[in-house]
Amino acid sequence: MTAIIGTTGRIALNVLYAFTRVCVLIVDTMSWTLIAPLRGKGLRVRSVIQHYVEFGVNSLPIVCLICFLIGAIMAMQSAYQLARFGATQYIADLVGVAAMRELAPLMTAILLTGRSGSAITAEIGTMKVAEEIDALEVMGLNPIKFLVVPKFLAMVLAVPCLTLIATFVMIAGGFMLSITTIGVDPSLYLEETMNALVMKDLVTGLIKSLFFGVVIAWVGVYRGFQVEGGAEGVGKQTTSSVVTSIFFIILVDMLFTTFFYFV
Repeated sequence: MTAIIGTTGRIALNVLYAFTRVCVLIVDTMSWTLIAPLRGKGLRVRSVIQHYVEFGVNSLPIVCLICFLIGAIMAMQSAYQLARFGATQYIADLVGVAAMRELAPLMTAILLTGRSGSAITAEIGTMKVAEEIDALEVMGLNPIKFLVVPKFLAMVLAVPCLTLIATFVMIAGGFMLSITTIGVDPSLYLEETMNALVMKDLVTGLIKSLFFGVVIAWVGVYRGFQVEGGAEGVGKQTTSSVVTSIFFIILVDMLFTTFFYFV
Protein backbone atom coordinates (compact mmCIF):
# COMPACT_ATOMS: atom_id res chain seq x y z
CA MET A 1 0.00 0.00 0.00
CA THR A 2 2.83 2.38 0.81
CA ALA A 3 4.47 1.75 -2.56
CA ILE A 4 1.18 2.20 -4.43
CA ILE A 5 0.30 5.42 -2.62
CA GLY A 6 3.84 6.76 -3.01
CA THR A 7 3.89 6.02 -6.76
CA THR A 8 0.47 7.61 -7.22
CA GLY A 9 1.56 10.68 -5.30
CA ARG A 10 4.77 11.08 -7.31
CA ILE A 11 2.87 10.78 -10.60
CA ALA A 12 0.28 13.32 -9.44
CA LEU A 13 2.97 15.77 -8.31
CA ASN A 14 4.89 15.37 -11.57
CA VAL A 15 1.73 16.03 -13.59
CA LEU A 16 0.91 19.07 -11.46
CA TYR A 17 4.47 20.37 -11.81
CA ALA A 18 4.44 19.90 -15.59
CA PHE A 19 1.04 21.57 -15.89
CA THR A 20 2.26 24.55 -13.83
CA ARG A 21 5.42 24.92 -15.92
CA VAL A 22 3.43 24.79 -19.16
CA CYS A 23 1.00 27.43 -17.88
CA VAL A 24 3.88 29.71 -16.91
CA LEU A 25 5.49 29.19 -20.33
CA ILE A 26 2.22 29.99 -22.11
CA VAL A 27 1.61 33.15 -20.06
CA ASP A 28 5.20 34.39 -20.54
CA THR A 29 5.11 33.69 -24.28
CA MET A 30 1.81 35.47 -24.83
CA SER A 31 2.96 38.37 -22.67
CA TRP A 32 6.18 38.88 -24.65
CA THR A 33 4.31 38.36 -27.94
CA LEU A 34 1.28 40.61 -27.43
CA ILE A 35 1.88 42.97 -24.51
CA ALA A 36 5.63 43.67 -24.36
CA PRO A 37 5.88 45.11 -27.93
CA LEU A 38 3.12 47.59 -27.08
CA ARG A 39 5.20 48.75 -24.11
CA GLY A 40 8.22 49.46 -26.30
CA LYS A 41 10.19 46.32 -25.42
CA GLY A 42 10.44 45.30 -29.05
CA LEU A 43 9.94 42.18 -31.11
CA ARG A 44 12.70 40.28 -32.91
CA VAL A 45 11.12 40.54 -36.35
CA ARG A 46 14.25 39.48 -38.25
CA SER A 47 14.55 36.34 -36.15
CA VAL A 48 10.85 35.58 -36.77
CA ILE A 49 11.44 35.83 -40.53
CA GLN A 50 14.51 33.60 -40.33
CA HIS A 51 12.63 30.94 -38.40
CA TYR A 52 9.66 31.26 -40.76
CA VAL A 53 11.94 30.48 -43.68
CA GLU A 54 13.39 27.52 -41.79
CA PHE A 55 10.05 26.11 -40.64
CA GLY A 56 7.98 26.99 -43.69
CA VAL A 57 9.94 27.51 -46.89
CA ASN A 58 12.55 24.83 -46.23
CA SER A 59 9.86 22.31 -45.27
CA LEU A 60 7.88 22.90 -48.45
CA PRO A 61 9.54 20.22 -50.66
CA ILE A 62 9.02 17.31 -48.27
CA VAL A 63 5.48 18.43 -47.34
CA CYS A 64 4.46 18.75 -51.01
CA LEU A 65 6.00 15.40 -51.94
CA ILE A 66 4.30 13.49 -49.11
CA CYS A 67 0.94 15.20 -49.63
CA PHE A 68 1.00 14.58 -53.38
CA LEU A 69 1.61 10.89 -52.78
CA ILE A 70 -1.12 10.70 -50.14
CA GLY A 71 -3.58 12.35 -52.52
CA ALA A 72 -2.75 9.73 -55.15
CA ILE A 73 -3.09 6.92 -52.61
CA MET A 74 -6.50 8.19 -51.50
CA ALA A 75 -7.69 8.32 -55.09
CA MET A 76 -6.51 4.78 -55.76
CA GLN A 77 -8.04 3.34 -52.59
CA SER A 78 -11.38 5.09 -53.09
CA ALA A 79 -11.51 4.04 -56.75
CA TYR A 80 -11.22 0.42 -55.66
CA GLN A 81 -14.63 0.67 -53.96
CA LEU A 82 -16.39 3.31 -56.06
CA ALA A 83 -15.66 1.52 -59.34
CA ARG A 84 -17.91 -1.33 -58.18
CA PHE A 85 -20.86 1.07 -58.29
CA GLY A 86 -19.81 2.99 -61.38
CA ALA A 87 -19.23 6.14 -59.33
CA THR A 88 -15.55 6.88 -59.94
CA GLN A 89 -16.35 10.56 -60.51
CA TYR A 90 -16.97 10.87 -56.77
CA ILE A 91 -13.28 10.24 -56.10
CA ALA A 92 -12.92 14.00 -56.46
CA ASP A 93 -15.39 14.61 -53.62
CA LEU A 94 -13.68 12.20 -51.28
CA VAL A 95 -10.14 13.39 -51.98
CA GLY A 96 -11.04 17.09 -51.87
CA VAL A 97 -13.01 17.05 -48.62
CA ALA A 98 -10.64 14.66 -46.83
CA ALA A 99 -7.60 16.68 -47.87
CA MET A 100 -8.99 20.09 -46.96
CA ARG A 101 -10.66 19.18 -43.67
CA GLU A 102 -8.40 16.49 -42.27
CA LEU A 103 -5.40 14.95 -43.99
CA ALA A 104 -3.53 18.03 -45.26
CA PRO A 105 -3.53 19.82 -41.85
CA LEU A 106 -2.71 16.60 -40.00
CA MET A 107 0.11 15.45 -42.28
CA THR A 108 1.63 18.93 -42.42
CA ALA A 109 1.65 19.15 -38.64
CA ILE A 110 3.18 15.68 -38.19
CA LEU A 111 5.90 16.37 -40.75
CA LEU A 112 6.73 19.71 -39.13
CA THR A 113 6.82 18.04 -35.74
CA GLY A 114 9.47 15.61 -36.91
CA ARG A 115 11.43 18.19 -38.87
CA SER A 116 11.12 21.47 -36.92
CA GLY A 117 9.61 20.63 -33.52
CA SER A 118 12.49 18.30 -32.76
CA ALA A 119 14.96 20.95 -33.96
CA ILE A 120 13.47 23.48 -31.52
CA THR A 121 13.92 21.06 -28.63
CA ALA A 122 17.46 20.15 -29.67
CA GLU A 123 18.51 23.78 -30.08
CA ILE A 124 17.15 24.99 -26.75
CA GLY A 125 18.30 21.81 -24.98
CA THR A 126 21.84 22.20 -26.30
CA MET A 127 21.89 25.82 -25.20
CA LYS A 128 20.72 24.83 -21.74
CA VAL A 129 23.35 22.10 -21.40
CA ALA A 130 26.05 24.54 -22.53
CA GLU A 131 24.73 27.12 -20.02
CA GLU A 132 24.07 29.59 -22.83
CA ILE A 133 20.59 30.32 -21.46
CA ASP A 134 22.14 31.30 -18.13
CA ALA A 135 24.54 33.53 -20.07
CA LEU A 136 21.59 35.26 -21.75
CA GLU A 137 20.04 36.00 -18.36
CA VAL A 138 23.38 37.34 -17.06
CA MET A 139 23.54 39.69 -20.06
CA GLY A 140 20.02 40.92 -19.27
CA LEU A 141 18.32 39.15 -22.19
CA ASN A 142 15.06 37.38 -21.41
CA PRO A 143 15.18 33.79 -22.82
CA ILE A 144 11.46 33.85 -23.62
CA LYS A 145 11.77 36.99 -25.73
CA PHE A 146 15.09 35.97 -27.29
CA LEU A 147 14.43 32.27 -27.98
CA VAL A 148 10.76 31.35 -27.62
CA VAL A 149 8.73 34.19 -29.16
CA PRO A 150 10.42 34.15 -32.61
CA LYS A 151 10.00 30.38 -32.87
CA PHE A 152 6.40 30.55 -31.65
CA LEU A 153 5.35 33.26 -34.11
CA ALA A 154 7.18 31.63 -37.01
CA MET A 155 5.59 28.24 -36.36
CA VAL A 156 2.08 29.68 -35.93
CA LEU A 157 2.46 31.50 -39.27
CA ALA A 158 4.20 28.68 -41.14
CA VAL A 159 1.82 25.80 -40.40
CA PRO A 160 -1.36 27.38 -41.87
CA CYS A 161 0.55 28.56 -44.96
CA LEU A 162 2.03 25.11 -45.52
CA THR A 163 -1.37 23.53 -44.89
CA LEU A 164 -2.99 25.67 -47.57
CA ILE A 165 -0.35 24.66 -50.12
CA ALA A 166 -0.44 21.02 -49.00
CA THR A 167 -4.21 20.91 -49.49
CA PHE A 168 -4.02 21.87 -53.15
CA VAL A 169 -1.02 19.59 -53.72
CA MET A 170 -2.91 16.66 -52.20
CA ILE A 171 -5.93 17.38 -54.40
CA ALA A 172 -3.57 17.61 -57.38
CA GLY A 173 -2.17 14.19 -56.50
CA GLY A 174 -5.64 12.66 -56.57
CA PHE A 175 -6.42 14.52 -59.80
CA MET A 176 -3.30 13.30 -61.60
CA LEU A 177 -3.80 9.67 -60.64
CA SER A 178 -7.52 9.76 -61.46
CA ILE A 179 -7.09 11.10 -64.99
CA THR A 180 -4.00 9.03 -65.86
CA THR A 181 -4.75 5.67 -64.25
CA ILE A 182 -8.47 5.44 -63.48
CA GLY A 183 -9.65 7.30 -66.55
CA VAL A 184 -11.81 10.00 -64.98
CA ASP A 185 -12.56 12.94 -67.25
CA PRO A 186 -10.45 15.96 -66.12
CA SER A 187 -13.28 18.51 -66.48
CA LEU A 188 -15.66 16.22 -64.58
CA TYR A 189 -13.11 15.77 -61.78
CA LEU A 190 -12.60 19.51 -61.41
CA GLU A 191 -16.34 20.15 -61.48
CA GLU A 192 -16.98 17.55 -58.77
CA THR A 193 -14.20 19.01 -56.63
CA MET A 194 -15.63 22.54 -56.83
CA ASN A 195 -19.13 21.28 -56.06
CA ALA A 196 -17.94 19.26 -53.05
CA LEU A 197 -15.84 21.91 -51.33
CA VAL A 198 -17.32 24.78 -49.33
CA MET A 199 -15.77 27.60 -47.34
CA LYS A 200 -16.38 25.74 -44.08
CA ASP A 201 -13.98 23.02 -45.20
CA LEU A 202 -11.18 25.54 -45.76
CA VAL A 203 -11.86 27.35 -42.48
CA THR A 204 -11.89 24.06 -40.58
CA GLY A 205 -8.51 23.02 -41.96
CA LEU A 206 -6.87 26.40 -41.33
CA ILE A 207 -8.15 26.67 -37.75
CA LYS A 208 -6.85 23.19 -37.01
CA SER A 209 -3.48 24.03 -38.51
CA LEU A 210 -3.21 27.20 -36.43
CA PHE A 211 -3.60 25.25 -33.19
CA PHE A 212 -1.30 22.51 -34.48
CA GLY A 213 1.39 25.17 -34.86
CA VAL A 214 0.81 26.33 -31.28
CA VAL A 215 1.15 22.75 -30.02
CA ILE A 216 4.36 22.08 -31.98
CA ALA A 217 6.02 25.29 -30.79
CA TRP A 218 5.11 25.04 -27.11
CA VAL A 219 5.88 21.34 -26.77
CA GLY A 220 9.22 21.79 -28.51
CA VAL A 221 10.18 24.72 -26.30
CA TYR A 222 8.96 23.06 -23.09
CA ARG A 223 10.90 19.86 -23.75
CA GLY A 224 13.97 21.92 -24.61
CA PHE A 225 13.92 23.68 -21.25
CA GLN A 226 13.56 20.26 -19.55
CA VAL A 227 16.86 18.94 -20.90
CA GLU A 228 19.34 17.77 -18.26
CA GLY A 229 22.43 15.59 -18.27
CA GLY A 230 24.31 16.50 -21.44
CA ALA A 231 23.93 15.03 -24.92
CA GLU A 232 21.97 12.03 -23.68
CA GLY A 233 19.37 14.33 -22.18
CA VAL A 234 19.09 16.28 -25.43
CA GLY A 235 18.36 13.11 -27.38
CA LYS A 236 15.86 11.86 -24.83
CA GLN A 237 13.88 15.10 -24.70
CA THR A 238 13.97 15.48 -28.49
CA THR A 239 12.36 12.06 -28.88
CA SER A 240 9.86 12.90 -26.16
CA SER A 241 9.06 16.18 -27.92
CA VAL A 242 8.09 14.43 -31.16
CA VAL A 243 5.97 11.79 -29.41
CA THR A 244 4.22 14.33 -27.18
CA SER A 245 3.54 16.71 -30.07
CA ILE A 246 2.00 13.99 -32.22
CA PHE A 247 -0.21 12.90 -29.32
CA PHE A 248 -1.50 16.42 -28.68
CA ILE A 249 -1.90 17.12 -32.41
CA ILE A 250 -4.18 14.11 -32.77
CA LEU A 251 -6.02 15.05 -29.57
CA VAL A 252 -6.60 18.62 -30.79
CA ASP A 253 -7.64 17.26 -34.18
CA MET A 254 -10.24 15.03 -32.55
CA LEU A 255 -11.62 17.88 -30.45
CA PHE A 256 -11.95 20.27 -33.39
CA THR A 257 -13.38 17.56 -35.65
CA THR A 258 -16.04 16.84 -33.03
CA PHE A 259 -16.75 20.55 -32.60
CA PHE A 260 -17.08 21.30 -36.32
CA TYR A 261 -19.20 18.20 -36.85
CA PHE A 262 -21.96 19.66 -34.64
CA VAL A 263 -21.53 23.28 -35.78
